[in-house]
This record gives sequence, C-alpha cells and structure tokens, in this order.
Amino acid sequence: MKRFVLIDGHAILYRAYHALPSLTTSKGELVNAVFGFCSMLLKIRDEISPSYFAVSFDLPKPTFRHKIFKNYQAQRPAMAEELSGQIEKVKKALKTLGIPIYEAEGFEADDVIGTLAKQASGIETIIVTGDRDMLQLVDDHTKVYMLIKGISEATLYNEEKVEEKFGLVPNQLSDYKALIGDPSDNYFGVSGIGPKTAQELLSCFKTLEQIYKNLNKIDNKIKDKLDKGKEQAVLGKKLATIVQDVPVKLDLEKCRVETFNTAKTRKLFEALEFKSLISRLGGRVNDKPATAKAQKREEDTKNEQMSLI
Repeated sequence: MKRFVLIDGHAILYRAYHALPSLTTSKGELVNAVFGFCSMLLKIRDEISPSYFAVSFDLPKPTFRHKIFKNYQAQRPAMAEELSGQIEKVKKALKTLGIPIYEAEGFEADDVIGTLAKQASGIETIIVTGDRDMLQLVDDHTKVYMLIKGISEATLYNEEKVEEKFGLVPNQLSDYKALIGDPSDNYFGVSGIGPKTAQELLSCFKTLEQIYKNLNKIDNKIKDKLDKGKEQAVLGKKLATIVQDVPVKLDLEKCRVETFNTAKTRKLFEALEFKSLISRLGGRVNDKPATAKAQKREEDTKNEQMSLI
C-alpha cells in the first residue's frame, strides 16, 4: 500500500533537541537536533515504509491567529539559539534526501499539513508530530503518528484510537479546546467548564455551535457559564481549528522518495559525522533485544502499530 508521510518539522526538531545530549562535530558545531531529525526519518521509513515524504515548518512571521488574538502564544519563550541555528542544516539534509518542504506565510505548519492531507485524499496519509492538535485531522485516510516520549516512543492514532483515548471523535477536538481552552496557546475557553463537562456537552450536542443553539436544554448553572463565556468559546474554536485551505499545492510526485541511500546523503552524513546513521541508510539495523521479554514487547508494539495502519 502506498503511504504519504507528512512531518511536522518544528515539533520533531524541538523533541530531538531536548531528547538528545549536546552532540557536536569535531569542528564544534552543535548537531543534536539535526541528528535526531534524520534518525526519526530513518525510523519512519523502516516502520511505516512510505512512498512519499513531505515536511512543513512554522515561519517566524505572525499568523492569522495572531491577527484575531494578539496574545496568541504570547507566553511562549523564544526558540533557543542553539536550536534555531540547526534549522538550516535540517533543511539542507531534507534537500539532499529529496524531501520537499512546504511553508506558507500567515499560517502554521499545522494548517499547511492539514491542507496537504486534504489534497492527498485517496492515499493513506500519516502525520508525524508531537502536537495533539493534529489529532483533529484524523479521518478514514489520515492517521497521526504521535511522539509520546522524546523521539523514541510513539503511538499511531486512527479514528478508533482517538475516540478510545479522548471519548470524542477527531473533528470534535477543536470544539473541546474551545470549551476548556489551551493555556499553552494562551487562551482559556469558558470559565468553569472543565474536561468532563466539555466531553458530556459534546457527547450530547456534537459541536460547539449546537451547544449554543440548545442552551435552553442545559442545566442553568452550566448554561450561565456558557452564556458568559460565549465570546471566548467562539474565539477559541477559531484558534484551535486547523484550516485546510492554505494556498499551497501538493505535488505528490515531487514527494516520492525511492531511497535515502545515495552518495549525496552519505557524503552529507559524513560531513556531519553521523556515522551510526550512515550504517542505517540501506535499511533497518537489527539489534537483538537483550531478553526474550524485550523481544516480545518489541513484537507486540510493532503488531499494534501495524494493525492500526
């Protein structure tokens, strides 16, 4: 089966940077995020076997979300120079590997990825990220490979897995965030509405819009909170919803990657002193688990992942 992998560039970079020690080349160049990013690409190739790859990065300029809410993500610290200095090296690696990068001013990488996933309708698409917001994009042809711990552990989410985990279907997740808010993005939803109440409301009325159309059917205590917080809820949904009409055009053939094992890639990895990655370019390196228990755990995990695919 042909598969298209869409990678959330900054999400993977951040995780690689924080998960790995300060790896430097013999020239003193910090490359831990680059190493982690490239290692993840090889891991994805070996575990998922995609025919197509693409990556999207956030751009430094404000997005439409900042225009409708000036304090959007205002509390987030600036990217560390040690990480930002590695972005161009990652982009160079992607160019060498033949993986295209899609970006759009005024939009986040989430929106670009959502748009590309929509345009890839008809081919199985797997989004690689550490951002739970992406789970709202899961549908019958789109899954999310969610990094759980660093860059070493992940869970593959399909529609059933999302509902099992959150008690909601994927397209309700933006409604859920509209009600409870997202402090990491600096908006706070409806005051007094917590996760349990939000879930109950959405189980009953399905969408934020239907909740507000049926306020007369809701307990007065909760109704009053919803009424007072309507403006925040409506804003929250606009901020939480990944848009899928970004002005980018998917060229699937340009995303086709036949092999990573090329002379150019080996030369780049040699320059970056990624010796262990060079040995992985031709395919998975089979390291035997230390115990039978470890072997079984590895096999069970792989079987669970593949059953979702």
